[in-house]
Amino acid sequence: MSPTTTPSPAPAPVAAPAPSSKGAKRGLMSSLMDATALLRSTSFKEDTYVAAALPPSELRALADLKALLATHPDPISIWGVPLNSPSSSASAAAAAVAGDPAALPQAPAQVPDERADVVLLKFLRARDFRVRDAHAMLLRCAAWRAEFGADGVADEDLGFKDLEGVVAYMHGWDREGHPVCYNAYAVFRDKAMYDRAFGDGDRLARFLRWRVQVMERGVRALSLRPGGVNAIIQVTDLKDMPKRELRAASNQILSLFQDNYPEMVARKVLLIGVLLPLFLALVFINVPWYFSVLFSMISPFLTERTKSKFVIAREGNVAETLYKFIRPELVPVQYGGLSRAGELENGPPKPASEFTIKGGEKVFLEIDGIEAGATITWDLVVGGWDLEYGAEYVPAAEESYTLCVEKTRTVPATADEPVHNTFTAREAGKMVLSIDNSGSRKRKVAAYRYFVRKPSV
Repeated sequence: MSPTTTPSPAPAPVAAPAPSSKGAKRGLMSSLMDATALLRSTSFKEDTYVAAALPPSELRALADLKALLATHPDPISIWGVPLNSPSSSASAAAAAVAGDPAALPQAPAQVPDERADVVLLKFLRARDFRVRDAHAMLLRCAAWRAEFGADGVADEDLGFKDLEGVVAYMHGWDREGHPVCYNAYAVFRDKAMYDRAFGDGDRLARFLRWRVQVMERGVRALSLRPGGVNAIIQVTDLKDMPKRELRAASNQILSLFQDNYPEMVARKVLLIGVLLPLFLALVFINVPWYFSVLFSMISPFLTERTKSKFVIAREGNVAETLYKFIRPELVPVQYGGLSRAGELENGPPKPASEFTIKGGEKVFLEIDGIEAGATITWDLVVGGWDLEYGAEYVPAAEESYTLCVEKTRTVPATADEPVHNTFTAREAGKMVLSIDNSGSRKRKVAAYRYFVRKPSV
């Protein structure tokens, strides 16, 4: 009982639409943006945290940082990971403090927790492997965490339940297992919502604490182990974001993350350097045209390593961009996916099948082998919609009539919910979903899944 996808007019039992004679004609800007996103998604190489794979200079820096930390009499831990061994001999500690180069690489402390190397490498990379700078940054971070109470903030009730799943939230993971954090601030265009979060200094402080809470929950989802999942994917929705009003809050959030959640940032370049703490990649969606122009202007001043972390998707191209990194069943419905709020609390969702609809093409999805009395439920989503959709049930018996399950209708580009429907078959047959993109020249990504509940005996 496998679905088949068939381009009009000739049916073909394949898993994805066959090439259409009418190809999609794409604009220059769309082509450039798509090519840029694809290049960045394939060219980026995540830094390793496996000691054996590090070059000698980085291994030396790691050993030196461990030696410096061993001079501290009190234990130091960040994100629940112990980073030093205060049991080092007093003579070795004194020599290290005095700056004796012979003492540094011979530090006797050996941290048994393998996660320590991952955390220390984050600080070293944030400071270009300058050991003294990384050491100072780490100590400031540890002091801030103690003062802020960061270790316990993830479990606090800060009164922003209605913002969870709307403003900043962890939701699912990418195709490589990295947890994904979504950010969207359009809700603060409403003055009442803005005043509630940022109306005075106390409210702003509480909102910042809540934003740190979201980050701490994301860190909990990381393995922080060599060869494991050690970074977050950040998706930022710029649509209708009140930029001027949020400037003060944004600056404080970015400053907190830059100083206390480092990972791959080696340089502070313009506004970009402060946007990359702890993140494997930054995905900007629903970007206005001027953001693309701004990025092209500052791009020459960025390193290839920094630029490789950015992915930009304009409005109308969000689903296609996100699907390159995240499976459709894990992409929130408002961004062209199939995942609804709270759905992941019951475990991983049923995988969706992905396909592409070319411009000028009509596609039929056939779900056959349905028994009499069985109930079928299906979800379908198309990125950018602006096409026609319908569903019908075709009985296996030749003398039976085809039933119209969903009358063909136009799904607008503004649709922010996938199709979700259920049908109980009175006789054996197949469900046929039609997606007609013949009125558009644009190629579109799509995904669907279905569940069949057999009749009870």
